[in-house]
Amino acid sequence: MRKCLVHMGLMLMLLVTSLFAEKRPLAFEDMFEMGRVGDPQISPDGNWIVYSITRYSVEENSGNSDIYLVSADGKTQKRLTTFPKTDTHARWSPDGKMIAFISSRDGSAQIYGIDPFGGEARQLTSVATGVNDFSWSPDGKHFAVVTDMYPEAATPAESAKMAAAKAEDKSTGRVIDALLYRHWNSWKEGKNSRVVTVPVNGGAAVSITPGNTDSPPISLGSGHDYTWSPDGSQICFVQNTDPMVAVSTNNDLWLADRNGENHRQVTTNRGNDNGPRFSPNGKYIAYLSMAREGFEADQQNLMVYNTENGEVKNLTTALDRSVSDFVWASDNKTIYFYVANEGRSSLYRTKIGQRAPRLILDKKYIGGLALYPDGKSLLLKIQSATMPYELFNFDLKKSTLTQITFTNQLRLNALEMNPVEDYWFVGAFGDSVHLLMIKPPNFDPSKKYPMIHLIHGGPQGAFSDDFHFRWNSELFAAPGYVVIMVNFHGSRGYGQKFCDAVSKDWGGAPFQDIRIGTQWALDNFDFIDRERVGAAGASYGGFMINWIAGHNNDKLFKVLVSHDGVYEQVSMFGATEELWFPMWEFNGKPWEEGSVYQVWNPANYADHFDTPMLVIHGEHDYRVPYTQGLQLFTALQVKGVDSRLLFFPDEDHFVRKPQNARLWWKTVHGWLAKYLNP
Repeated sequence: MRKCLVHMGLMLMLLVTSLFAEKRPLAFEDMFEMGRVGDPQISPDGNWIVYSITRYSVEENSGNSDIYLVSADGKTQKRLTTFPKTDTHARWSPDGKMIAFISSRDGSAQIYGIDPFGGEARQLTSVATGVNDFSWSPDGKHFAVVTDMYPEAATPAESAKMAAAKAEDKSTGRVIDALLYRHWNSWKEGKNSRVVTVPVNGGAAVSITPGNTDSPPISLGSGHDYTWSPDGSQICFVQNTDPMVAVSTNNDLWLADRNGENHRQVTTNRGNDNGPRFSPNGKYIAYLSMAREGFEADQQNLMVYNTENGEVKNLTTALDRSVSDFVWASDNKTIYFYVANEGRSSLYRTKIGQRAPRLILDKKYIGGLALYPDGKSLLLKIQSATMPYELFNFDLKKSTLTQITFTNQLRLNALEMNPVEDYWFVGAFGDSVHLLMIKPPNFDPSKKYPMIHLIHGGPQGAFSDDFHFRWNSELFAAPGYVVIMVNFHGSRGYGQKFCDAVSKDWGGAPFQDIRIGTQWALDNFDFIDRERVGAAGASYGGFMINWIAGHNNDKLFKVLVSHDGVYEQVSMFGATEELWFPMWEFNGKPWEEGSVYQVWNPANYADHFDTPMLVIHGEHDYRVPYTQGLQLFTALQVKGVDSRLLFFPDEDHFVRKPQNARLWWKTVHGWLAKYLNP
């Protein structure tokens, strides 16, 4: 009750502020304490949507997710769980009478069930190794559960017993015989991800996927890499069976009977196949596929596999964009999907046998979709630079969008944020290149403003019209900066040829685009002060900052921020985990003839470093190991360049903890202000 009253008081205060006070720039606390909407699921009768809201407390340095319900018309909303530990991954039972979700409220992560319209949650599973993910069987009698197990264990209980025995060994050393032994931010500890089935009403677990591979796969998968057939007799799952997964993108679709027997391979493409979904009648499996082996950013096409005759069709050959996700319609022929397109998303409808997809919604940033049971509307998760994700209904007949959740509206009403502006200039190879701009709060065109150029990661990523909770363009602009973001050669959403252009050319065309775009902005907008220009980037963007540092002879950029950036390419190859990535991007292994690691190695240009730089890195970053940041900072210090190192011993490639994030923003804003004085 006390928490509810406090929440109501805060909402009232925000309402009063939004009605009577002048709007103010976005502050860190505003951004980090906004509710983050996710994982919407439509009830079987189409009347309700269950979804999660994650909220963070900066002072408590923690976050928590709870489950909410909203009616399909948006008129009724209720909070379903209030437990202090995170409740996530809510899923309707097939009959709509129960919502199951994952919680660690009683220890390890397990599945709990709750009546959506009253009652307390009760624990449904006791999987000895915990529950990472789950899916209801069509008859509502079983769960397919994702859990981590030792390969030689037949059941979760057996794996847990083995883990307990190993825990008695007081030594801390790891004996490792093969790649891949750690991934992203954690050590695999000899375990694999596995799908098992568990009876809803209790009983023994049955292993469905093999123990010697990861299913779902470690990387390059989707949000649905295992799925029940409509009759519940089979499970389609994704795995990579290549002997060294660290150098392979060869995810494939497999089928197994619900008892874990009769495994058979569905796809044999050497590229990445993932994200299977059965058609409602079970005749087809739609999935996503990349054709080129070893390339994680190839065009991702929407494919359909006929389970009766094995025929495969590509439904997006006419579309030069990668499919993000999709959903079947009840007619077993129609599929709705969306793609990244020029800094936003485009929504399409296609049919089996149709020559080209039909565009039905454009220029919105979509993060998820679902189809209502009556087939008349889609549920979309949409965001923009001035609004975190909210839920919208899209009427397929009227082509109208209706917002049904307003999680942060009162706070947003109090904030002064300018929308993204879109511009195009001629960049490398004479191609049109997209530039996005955010003007500072209370913008006055008669004034001169410093400018920050934000550089995205990937490199096959893109800056978009989205509310990014780590690299938030509005928060960069808030102190009084013009912010530009160039989607240089290599960016997604501009066609596959444009995306391919960065590979083997990391410091080439993308660097030209960044310099040309910066100069174009200076030449075309009088309100930008050409003497006060900085740049900041992370991951590949951090590499580009490091590259700029060695190629900034004209002092175009006065200050730099490099977060988790690649500095020395050969040592990067030897310490990162997903080796297929550098092998594709730099044309083989470092010791092989024709590789270009030394061509695009920022460390080779350290003698030219003289631009002030802030270096940021996290110790648990296994993608770009933290020694890259240490090497960079050492070079800057030895060179006598004004530099600072912000090091997080408890963060990975991202900065997640609220107080660490606050320090990140305080340090970044302070470093930029030291040289740009907004």
